[in-house]
This record gives sequence, structure tokens and C-alpha cells, in this order.
Amino acid sequence: MKIEQVLSALERFAPLPLQESWDNAGLQIGLTEAEVSGALLCLDVTEKVIDEALSRGCNLVVSHHPLLFRGLKQVSDQTDVQRTVRRAIKHDICVISMHTNLDNAQGGVNWKMAERLVGRNTEAIQPMGEAPKQSQWVMATLPCPMAAEDFVRLVKERFGVKCAHCNELLQRPVRTVAICGGAGDFVLDEAIRQKADAFITGEMHYHQYFGHEQEIQICVIGHYESEQFTTEVFQDIIRRDCPGVPTYIAETTTNPIIYL
Repeated sequence: MKIEQVLSALERFAPLPLQESWDNAGLQIGLTEAEVSGALLCLDVTEKVIDEALSRGCNLVVSHHPLLFRGLKQVSDQTDVQRTVRRAIKHDICVISMHTNLDNAQGGVNWKMAERLVGRNTEAIQPMGEAPKQSQWVMATLPCPMAAEDFVRLVKERFGVKCAHCNELLQRPVRTVAICGGAGDFVLDEAIRQKADAFITGEMHYHQYFGHEQEIQICVIGHYESEQFTTEVFQDIIRRDCPGVPTYIAETTTNPIIYL
């Protein structure tokens, strides 16, 4: 099977027109007519990720965050992006990124987050978007109402995080949860209008925590942590539409933030 077939499968699931205007999803590096030897699935593309692809015999890397956001003025060894580009080209590794198009696609990043929270009960997950096939965020319904403290504890457990940034604990039970991976603070006001009891996202500006005491339970878990299971979405798509292509979820941790 050729790399272009894998690319087509990914773009059928998350069409490029769904991406935001500032984004650069899709093919990043390489020739798609090559036979695919294996696909390494990751959140970010770094030199270490390229090395892992080489060690696994993969000539394709599929990432969530694009390696190339802006045009390069030179390709040398001045930055980590330039070094990664050079390494990928040198070893004939193709790089594909599915970013905000996967955020906005039904069944994409936000759905995977909701599954981690409430399981695969699709009736408990409702897309919230402006178009039939678009879902900028989702609303999930917990099986049973729970106290805010127990809810935060559940979130930390399901996403494997040691801490979460929260506002004042809600004094009413939490049942409906607005979910948006990555930098999802733009959803907060709409989540409140939709009467969500809680809001989970990856990062949020400081001043947005103010003024929502006892209105909604904010739970911010980290950008990487919120999107870490996106690789499972890639794996499901490739296994379904490109049977026989070996897929590997990267073991290289690319989160640049450490907690001390």
C-alpha cells in the first residue's frame, strides 16, 4: 500500500477544509507514491520521533501538531524544526499532520477525550458545531451525577495527570461536561450558555478563570495531556481503511512541559 492511500484515508475522516485558516494540516514532507513500510503515530514531530520511526522501520510519521506551521527561510541546523526536516528528508520519511481538521471532525480529538471520560457510549456524547460534519467541541453526559471534587479526581485518573487547574469547586453535582482539547478557552462562554456543569480543556488564559464561581466547574489538564490519545484515532483510521499497514504509537514523549 502506498503512503498516498493512507493520506487519503486520513483526509476522508478529517477533510482539510475543516482546518482553521491559520493552520497547516496535511502533507508536510515527503513523496506519497512510496510504498508504506509502517506508520509511527505521534502528537509532535521531533528529531527523536524521526529516530524512533527509523528504529521501527517506518517511512511514515503521522502527527497531530504540524511540523511546519510557517514557511522556513532556511533549512540548516539553526532550530529544532529545521533539524527535524533535514533528518526526515535524509532518511526518506514522509510526515503527515492532522491538526485542527481532526479537532473539528466528528469522531476526532474531542470525541476521543469524551470516550476516555464516559466510555464508548456514543449516545452520551453530543457534537457541538456549526456544520453537520463539524464538531468544534463535544458535550458529554456522565453516567451519574457526582460531586465536583470527585469529578476532578475522575478526570485526573482517566487522563493520567497529577494536577489540574480548577476554579472554585462547584457546590452542585456535575453531570454534563463540555470538552475541547488543546487550547480550548474559546469554548468556555458557549459551554456556559449550553448549561454545561463542567468544562475540560488543555489550556486556558488566567483571566478567564475569573467570574465563573458556582457557574461552571473549570478543569484544565494541560495541552499535551488533553490530546495524548489522538494517536488512537489515527490508529483506528489506518487499521480500518488501510489494513496490513503496521502502525505504532510513539513511545517518545514530546511534552515540553515537566512538573516539578
